[in-house]
Amino acid sequence: MLVLTRKLGEGIVIGDDVTITIVEMKGGNVRIGIEAPRDKKIHRQEVYNRIVEENREAAQWNMTDLDTISDNLTVRKKKNGKN
Repeated sequence: MLVLTRKLGEGIVIGDDVTITIVEMKGGNVRIGIEAPRDKKIHRQEVYNRIVEENREAAQWNMTDLDTISDNLTVRKKKNGKN
């Protein structure tokens, strides 16, 4: 991990297209501004962790659930006269 000390108004450049600037320091909090292309995804760490966890859970299908979905689709096709 790279650890830097920045003063108000100073910034950090990441690659050629991301700039982070210290906007405000108050109490124990620091506000930062991020300039980046719109196609870059920028999340707070806790939001990103939640996205990763939900994606991981969504990718873990239970075979019983898949069998149930398959059976339901087969029943629907038969009811609609399709094979």
